[in-house]
Amino acid sequence: MFKKQAATIFYLMNFITSLAGSTIFTTYSIYYVTQLGLSPLELVLVGTVLELTVLIFEGITGVIADTYSRKLSVIIGMFVLGVGFIFEGSIIWLQDFGLMIPVVVWVMFAQVFFGLGHTFVSGADSAWMVDEVGESTAGSVFLRAKRVALTASLLGIGISVGLSLVSPNLPYLAGGLMYVVLGFLLIRVMKETRFVRSRSQERTSHLQEMSRTWKSGARVIARSPLLITIVFVTLFSGAASEGYDRLWEIHLIQEIGFPKGMVTMAVWFGLISAVSILLGMLAVRFTEKKLDMSRDRTVSAVMFVLTLVRIFGILSLALATNFAWALASVLVVSVVVTVSEPIYSTWLNMKLRSDNRATVLSMISQSDALGQTAGGPAVGWIGSRFRVRASLLAAAVLLVPILSVFGRILRKVNCGKDREIGE
Repeated sequence: MFKKQAATIFYLMNFITSLAGSTIFTTYSIYYVTQLGLSPLELVLVGTVLELTVLIFEGITGVIADTYSRKLSVIIGMFVLGVGFIFEGSIIWLQDFGLMIPVVVWVMFAQVFFGLGHTFVSGADSAWMVDEVGESTAGSVFLRAKRVALTASLLGIGISVGLSLVSPNLPYLAGGLMYVVLGFLLIRVMKETRFVRSRSQERTSHLQEMSRTWKSGARVIARSPLLITIVFVTLFSGAASEGYDRLWEIHLIQEIGFPKGMVTMAVWFGLISAVSILLGMLAVRFTEKKLDMSRDRTVSAVMFVLTLVRIFGILSLALATNFAWALASVLVVSVVVTVSEPIYSTWLNMKLRSDNRATVLSMISQSDALGQTAGGPAVGWIGSRFRVRASLLAAAVLLVPILSVFGRILRKVNCGKDREIGE
């Protein structure tokens, strides 16, 4: 009975977090570029601070989720995210007090809250859901949750554009408040019925128990050559995604330009987000009907193709000479990322043991953060030193090694080693 309730709660989490995220990030570049005046390099350095925070705390919070409570970890994360975004939306007002600290430093400080809150939620939410509903139905829940999230994102786009037209910082304040409200809701409705604490916890200190859980997760990675490869290549993925995610908007603003007319920049970003989400919803729905999530070979092949299309999409954006070309490229990349996320999450979660699932997921997330921390500034420097187009080209090149990962996965599946990670 609680399986259905757990799935509903997971949908609720995805709805509100996506609503908040869409409200914040649909027009965030307008706030950053036109209000706070951040340069391409500063934009990437802001992201670097975020990912450095994730890198430092991801393993710690993942262990907390596996050792003590995934519910507690998720709830703490929601409150920290809420506080962080509310603070970030208030930065523009700090200038009125005559504070001498540069704006970019305040933004970086806010990113620490963002990163810390993310690490508490990352891995813990999906690990909680998989435990509560069971691995056999987790794939369908992930896909449906993605559709719910996309629907919420559509609503958030309208809210973001409307608030941004009043003041570019208001989306941050509204989104932060949504996270805080969600935290209070989860305190009341979220239950944890399948999570089992380690019996040794009664005999050991908190640090000893956390160390034991972390070592258990590390052993899972060390025993799996495939998982080691995924962690390694995720470094390249992180570096590439940091460059693309932070710079495609400024590429449209400064190098491509928007069509002249009555439509404002905020509305254009809203329209781009809305079309991306609608196309993503259609793609996810098609995938949900046609893709057998229980067949590793099929899923791995799809991920290989999606990664290839993503590389060509980013290359196309870098080479675009007009708005229509650039827009088509952005939409292609957006749809590919939208479809890839639930497929990859399902594939990876089903191959991990319950007792260290959140820890291992956090370690993989750490490798992504390390890639973004190490490679992001380099990609951003390229954009500041030359042009943003050059940064996008570099981001596309950094994604190429991922193709070898899914090629290797396909070979192992064909050899009958598809359960390697979970064993």
